[in-house]
Amino acid sequence: MPAKSWRPAKRRMPKVVVTRPLSQARPLAQRLAAAGYETALFPLLEISPLADEGPLKSALQELSRFALVAFVSPNAIDAAFAHVRQWPAEVPIGIMGEGSRRALEAHGIGAANATIISPRDPARTDSETLLQVLDLELLRGRTVLILRGESGRELLADALRAAGIDVLQVAAYRRTAPAFDETRRVQLRQLLADDSAWIITSSEALRFLMQMASELGAAFVARMQHKRLIIPHVRIAETAKALGFSSIVTASSGDDGILAALQSSA
Repeated sequence: MPAKSWRPAKRRMPKVVVTRPLSQARPLAQRLAAAGYETALFPLLEISPLADEGPLKSALQELSRFALVAFVSPNAIDAAFAHVRQWPAEVPIGIMGEGSRRALEAHGIGAANATIISPRDPARTDSETLLQVLDLELLRGRTVLILRGESGRELLADALRAAGIDVLQVAAYRRTAPAFDETRRVQLRQLLADDSAWIITSSEALRFLMQMASELGAAFVARMQHKRLIIPHVRIAETAKALGFSSIVTASSGDDGILAALQSSA
C-alpha cells in the first residue's frame, strides 16, 4: 500500500474586523470575503451631515475661484459631491490616497476630466506628502479650498498660509464615535475572544476603540493590545504603538494595499 504523502495543515485565517464607517466598510468586507476571509463589521466612526451646511454649499457654488480644492478624505468628497452637479475642469483637485481616488471615480471624476494631484508614495499619504507635490509658487497669492471634517489636523492649512497662499477651510461632514450600547459591548467581547485581525484606518478611531475596551475592563484592554492591526499609514501605526499595541502591519494606501498586507502577514 503506497505511503500517504504528508501535507502541512492549512493555517486557519483569523477573522478580519473592518472598522471603517459603515458605508465604506461594506465594500471592503465584501472583497475580503471573496478572498476567503471571515469578516465582521465594527465601525468606530459615524459620518453624518452637518447641522448647518450653509458654508459648505456657499463654497461649492464658487468653485471656479479656487486655484485648488483639497479633499482630506473620501468622506469629504462624498459630502461635497452631494451638492456638486459638474466639476469645473480648470480647478485642480488635491487628494491624500487611493480611497479618495476611488471616491472621485464613483462621482464620475478621473484623470480624463480633471487634474488630480496626490502623493507619490502609496505607503504614506497625508498632508505632508501632498504638500511635497504641490506647486506652492504657482498657488502663491491665490486661494485654496480645503474640505474636511469638523475637526482635524491644521498642518495643510498652516503650511499653505506660510507659503503665502490664502486658505478657506470648510467643514463638510461630522465625525463621531458610535454609541457603545449593550449590543456593541457583547460584539466587542466576542471579537476580543476570537482570533481576529483589525483593520484600523484612523488614529481617532483607534482611540475610540481603546476607550470602549477600557469600559469593559483592564483584561479586555490587554486582549485588544495583543490583536494584530492592519494599518494603512505610518502615523496611525505610531498612535498604535503609543497605545501599547505590539503586532502592527503597515499597509499601502487603499484596499489593494490592505489585502496585500493581510495576505503577506498570514
